Amino acid sequence: MGLPADVTDALDVLLDAEDAAHLALRRQMPHLQVYERCSCGCGTAYFDLDTDAATAAPLRAGTGVAAEAQVYDEAGDCVGEVLAFARDGYLSWLEVCSWGDHTLTLADALRCLRS
Repeated sequence: MGLPADVTDALDVLLDAEDAAHLALRRQMPHLQVYERCSCGCGTAYFDLDTDAATAAPLRAGTGVAAEAQVYDEAGDCVGEVLAFARDGYLSWLEVCSWGDHTLTLADALRCLRS
């Protein structure tokens, strides 16, 4: 069972294939599964990863943002961001953050990031 299409698309957008750490994180994607999604509908996804089958990315120990992209509306205002978090070099979760009253969904963010 693979990742949901929206999560795969978001990681494809966030993880630059030319960056060594991002490339290592991309190689983890076939070994990821979503074990939980945020109940508010934003699209945040928490991962399970078979660390025996995947190699850690060359990132700092601990938990931190491995990749991020700000999301802008048609007026050019930042309405949120999408972040990929890693823990000890392994993808851990994908977070969708909204600024303001509107809840940004992963689908909304992907439309904005692709345009």
